[in-house]
Amino acid sequence: MTTPAAHPRFADALRALGLDGLPTRSFPEATRTAAEAAAAIGCELSQICKSLIFAADGVPVLVLMDGASRVDVELVRRELGAEKVTRARADVVRETTGYAIGGVPPFGHRTRTRVLADRGLLAHDVVWAAAGTPHTVFPMAPKDLVRHADATLVDVRERTA
Repeated sequence: MTTPAAHPRFADALRALGLDGLPTRSFPEATRTAAEAAAAIGCELSQICKSLIFAADGVPVLVLMDGASRVDVELVRRELGAEKVTRARADVVRETTGYAIGGVPPFGHRTRTRVLADRGLLAHDVVWAAAGTPHTVFPMAPKDLVRHADATLVDVRERTA
């Protein structure tokens, strides 16, 4: 049995960005959650870049967050000037990005979406993100990931007491 490669849409996005040589890693076991990905890769949980879709007044927005942290939806709401921000439903995630939850990459989506990247990602030299499937990941310097995702750097991490 072979392990799956990066999702074809994501592979196309890498080629379009001139990143077709970017290494992706495939795992037979799922890397759907940040904890599963960190365990499979052998990195810190905070080195995983989660790609999370929210709905801001019904409009999808992508938030990139380190794997050890949670998104503070109130901070996202304020950042966007929205009335209400909620987690997007699975069908909205797939419709917006073209990928299933657990495999959403930070760029290469079906539709153009506003992207916010939490500044905490910059604490690492390299972060790992999904390559379009729940079994594939790729490494990238956070500043490059933010640039390729056309993301706005923000502070939207939930603060722990």
